[in-house]
Amino acid sequence: MTADEIRQVVLDILADIVPDEDVSNLKDDVPFREQLELDSMDFLDIVMELRKRYRIQIPEKDYPALASMRSTVEYLEPLMRDINNRK
Repeated sequence: MTADEIRQVVLDILADIVPDEDVSNLKDDVPFREQLELDSMDFLDIVMELRKRYRIQIPEKDYPALASMRSTVEYLEPLMRDINNRK
């Protein structure tokens, strides 16, 4: 998957988790929690949805890498690079 495709996946997941929030104008370098009403359970839902949809294991120690859109895409890019080949 490309960085743009990963970004769209993250936006889709966020839209499902916080449906009352506008995720279309998220800033890449600002933490999600500063832009959206996300609590710790919502954050875990993001991780679990990535796991369910793409079979990606994200260790708890890596959760800080998922703080903003840019850091999330950078973290997921190597994990999801070959995702289309696995389907």
